[in-house]
Formats: sequence, C-alpha cells, structure tokens
Amino acid sequence: MADIDDPKDHLLSIEDISKQIEVLLHASEAPLTTNHLKKHLSLTTNKLEQALELLKQRLNLGVLSLHHTASGYRLQIADSHSALIQSVFPQRQERLSQALLETLSVIAYKQPVTRSDIEHVRGVTLSSNILRQLFDKGWIEENGYKETLGRPALLHTTSQFLDAFGLSHLDELPPMPEIDSIRASS
Repeated sequence: MADIDDPKDHLLSIEDISKQIEVLLHASEAPLTTNHLKKHLSLTTNKLEQALELLKQRLNLGVLSLHHTASGYRLQIADSHSALIQSVFPQRQERLSQALLETLSVIAYKQPVTRSDIEHVRGVTLSSNILRQLFDKGWIEENGYKETLGRPALLHTTSQFLDAFGLSHLDELPPMPEIDSIRASS
C-alpha cells in the first residue's frame, strides 16, 4: 500500500531532506536502512525515494557515491578514485588468498553447502583456518544441518559478506563462468 503524504513532510524541501540523509550517513558507522531513515526523519516512502535520488545525483558531482547494500545505504568513495587510494594507502588493501576466495565463491554460489561439498567442488581438503577467517570476518555463518550421516552444518553467506562486496542481494553476483571456458583459457 502506498504511503499517504504526511503534512509534516511538506515543511522541508526534498533538497533539505536529502541533506539530512547525507548528514546521517556521514555520522553513521554502519549502513542505514530505509525504515531507519523513514522513522527518524518522519518520511513517507515516496519522499524518501525522492530525497535519496536527489542525494545520489548531487553526490555524483563529487567524490562520494550513495551505495545501497544488504544492510542499507552508505556513503563511499566513488570507484573512479580507487587507484589513488590504493597508491597512497597500500596497507588498506587486504590480500585474500586464492583458497579463501575459492571457498567463499563456492559458498556464495552454491549455498547452503557443507564443508564436504566445498571440498568436493575445490578438489582439495578444506583448511579449518580458511573457514575460521570467513567466520571471523562475519562473511559466513552456520544455518541448519544437512539431514545426512553426521548432520554436517550448512554454510551460508551473511549480510556482512554482501556489504563487504558492495552487494544488496546475491542475485548481483556476476554469473558463474563455465568450467570448460576456464579450462580452455588455462
């Protein structure tokens, strides 16, 4: 059901509302959800969408961008400036091992999976250290058990995984390449 305009909404212009949202996003340590913004700014869905669109347009003229992730909206430096950041602050660049990325990919694309499923896809024994790193980052979680011998835990990605990779949904993952095309390029 569509929101009915609240008379309070008309007191502030969409420009003013977009600036308030920008202030809150700068001050927040975590992404802000639409519900959070609507509640604290007393906005209808329609007004919020208009203000977010205006904020996005205004930010596109500068160095920041409005980004929507699984946890909500956040401000981040525009992708066009990533080379500069990496050259000046190389320590910010986190190196993820090939094994960790392969494991994370299997979980993201095939979830829910068990440790045994991951080992089968990768063709090697999975190091407990790799899983521990993914759990420590908050990128994966155990959610249920497979109804089979030993009842192994089922692994899933989390909203923190989506946030870390700038995604709002798993549907935004790039398509999985065909194995034959990978082998042909090797």
